[in-house]
Amino acid sequence: MAQEEIATRAPESDAQEDSTVTTEQSTQSTPPIATPATVPSMGDHCTSDRPTPSGALPSGELTTLNNVPVYIAKPADYPHSPSKLLLLLTGGTGLHSPNNQLQADQFASQGYLVVMPDQFDGDPAPNAVDMTKIEETTSWLESVKLRTAEGVKAFMIDMWLARHTPEKVLPLLRKVVEGGREEFADAVANGGGIYGVGYCFGAKYILVLAGEQADADAAQAPRDEEEGPVKREPVLRAGAIAHPTMVSVEDLEAVRAPVFIAAVQDDPLFPDEEVLTPGRRAMEKNGVEHEIQVFSGVPHGFAVLGDYDDPKIKQSQQEAYAQMLAWIREH
Repeated sequence: MAQEEIATRAPESDAQEDSTVTTEQSTQSTPPIATPATVPSMGDHCTSDRPTPSGALPSGELTTLNNVPVYIAKPADYPHSPSKLLLLLTGGTGLHSPNNQLQADQFASQGYLVVMPDQFDGDPAPNAVDMTKIEETTSWLESVKLRTAEGVKAFMIDMWLARHTPEKVLPLLRKVVEGGREEFADAVANGGGIYGVGYCFGAKYILVLAGEQADADAAQAPRDEEEGPVKREPVLRAGAIAHPTMVSVEDLEAVRAPVFIAAVQDDPLFPDEEVLTPGRRAMEKNGVEHEIQVFSGVPHGFAVLGDYDDPKIKQSQQEAYAQMLAWIREH
């Protein structure tokens, strides 16, 4: 994709950067406004839903699988026609988000039996503070209040992330995988394994499940006296992710199953120089089949299903879905 100049952010874009504030002229000096010292670890898309497409209603089922709450979306003709099992991992809005459920339905309409687990154990991300656009007439006091709200939101997200570490998330996902293999053995057999798609927070765990150590904690894995832990096969046959967060180079170095990555140009939540480029080189070195598509002119979170006013986001969202679907179909 040709590199395009980043467009002016739409109202629905993520609040990843500090807003510019123009204050009223006053005889009093304006006190400094504190700004976050570090880049946020998650964007607003992971804490609040975008508008749901008009007239769209989820058609799947909320149930449990191996004692874990899940949303299951099935093809209309299942089980009379063969299906493939697809694990869908969401951003922080989680299991009960109508948009996430509709996303699962969308993949089900293409012949996949979709299992979307509650990877947050009933504790989705805190709702984002409504950071209404700051107008030029905003007083400095109002600006301070808005920035304070933004700081509180960031603190809440950090506290929430501290509750949802790999040590807590992965055991839930492994239970769902085990339950899926048993409950939907026909779909697993038909697809030759389990496929996975992930957005934002969930994208990291699709990479982990596509890695060689995904089936067990490293500390508990069988060990060879000379070579250390015995490597495990990936849980997933293939995976496709969009704008991941919290991903490390080590996550990408461990990947062994084919993966597709829809990234955002100049994304501070998935930085190119620090993570994406060295991760790409590692996959090339390891002979891992992969494809990376970089989208420009859209915010982090653009691929999460929702009704956006910006036609650029709408088009890119559709393109990312089509590319992710094509990847898992081809593998």
